[in-house]
Amino acid sequence: MSESQFALPIYWNDIEDIAMGLYERFGDDFDESKIYRIRFTDLHKWVMEIPNFSGKPEESTESHLEQIQSAWVYEWRDNQK
Repeated sequence: MSESQFALPIYWNDIEDIAMGLYERFGDDFDESKIYRIRFTDLHKWVMEIPNFSGKPEESTESHLEQIQSAWVYEWRDNQK
């Protein structure tokens, strides 16, 4: 059985989990300045593609997306050490 079968579902309020999922997917393809320039439409799509993401598209808010961007930057910074 794969590890993802045992992972808990992720929802829009699970900001840190979403940020980790985005960093796992994109790694260092996006640095801090590039993360802050991502269109919310792209960010929304990528969040929806995270394994075990169970939130509904219409539940997303601009605030969620802003928080996700910031958390993704912190995740990127943590991995630069």
